[in-house]
Amino acid sequence: MWNKNHKPVLEIDSGDRVTFQIQEVTSSQLTRKSTSDDIAKLDVSKFYPLTGPVRLKGARKGDALMVDVLKVDTANWGWSAVIPGLGALEGFNEPFLWTWKVSKKGWVNFKHGLRVRYRPFCGVMGVAPANDVPTEVMPPGFHGGNMDVRHLTAGSRLLLPVQVDGGLFSVGDVHAAQGDGEVCVTAIECPGAVTVRIGLIKGANLEAPHYFTAPEGTVGKSYVTTGIGPDLMDSCKQAISRMILELTESAGISREEAYIFCSVAGDLRVHEIVDKPNWVVGLMIAQNSFGPVWKKLVDRRTR
Repeated sequence: MWNKNHKPVLEIDSGDRVTFQIQEVTSSQLTRKSTSDDIAKLDVSKFYPLTGPVRLKGARKGDALMVDVLKVDTANWGWSAVIPGLGALEGFNEPFLWTWKVSKKGWVNFKHGLRVRYRPFCGVMGVAPANDVPTEVMPPGFHGGNMDVRHLTAGSRLLLPVQVDGGLFSVGDVHAAQGDGEVCVTAIECPGAVTVRIGLIKGANLEAPHYFTAPEGTVGKSYVTTGIGPDLMDSCKQAISRMILELTESAGISREEAYIFCSVAGDLRVHEIVDKPNWVVGLMIAQNSFGPVWKKLVDRRTR
């Protein structure tokens, strides 16, 4: 939990570097030997352990912490799961666990040639809220928290509005990869470490977190399924469900596996909001994540 009364584990000057050692999101309840049966046994009260807090000298309310992400490292394994009752879609009523062998050489292999680009980041970064009572890590808020912004990789810069003296910065929830939206509720969840440089911007007066992305290479072609309708969440569900169908038909994987792949490789985007009353939403997966399945997909949809 976030708590302005937590005693800082470290006090630093503006511009100092700090390396955080981070547990995976269940506090090690899941290991590389776990099975789908272990999902139902999880104690959710142990989710989202935070590492920190770190106090920045001179930080006051109205200032901002400038967090430069210098390095994110993961273990050589991780997990993703379908957890009944969580995620964007209904109808997934059985727990399902997928354990990954995490290669740090560019790609993490999934199944039948499907793969995910290795782009590690921390799903949770934030400062202590000004609340008098402890605050859960999720949902996120103006202090940061479980934002799951996949673009906060090494080379990015996050600006966090200071809520209390010293800021009290904490971090957690390392991911080896994730798509925008994290649609099944998990990314590739890993233990790991992050090194950041924390600076101070006086009088920033931010109302919410802002960030600068690291440079990203050219993705090339993507395949996108859409959802269109007057309800944003329903449009999102349409787009996700249609991509799951494409994956089960073209890649020959199960619905649960396809749901996980959408969560770690697919980017959920709002394409259009100006033509009331309908929203247009797309679930986008890059060609190079499909591997040999791309040709099957193209043949299936263009023959």
